[in-house]
Amino acid sequence: MSDDFNMSMRKFLKQVGVTSQQAIEEAMRNADTSGKTYEAKMVLTIEGVDLEHIVTGKIEGA
Repeated sequence: MSDDFNMSMRKFLKQVGVTSQQAIEEAMRNADTSGKTYEAKMVLTIEGVDLEHIVTGKIEGA
């Protein structure tokens, strides 16, 4: 893969990580999360290349 591709992919993934963390933190601040565990799911799709990638996990409340 080209350097331009790698840079654009890394930039996108950094944006996903940063904005997702901010959204999760805000949602958790606005809810009673003490002692609770939440199922999380992230779905990545790319139009035109028939990609759907799903990541699941757990987030523990504070």
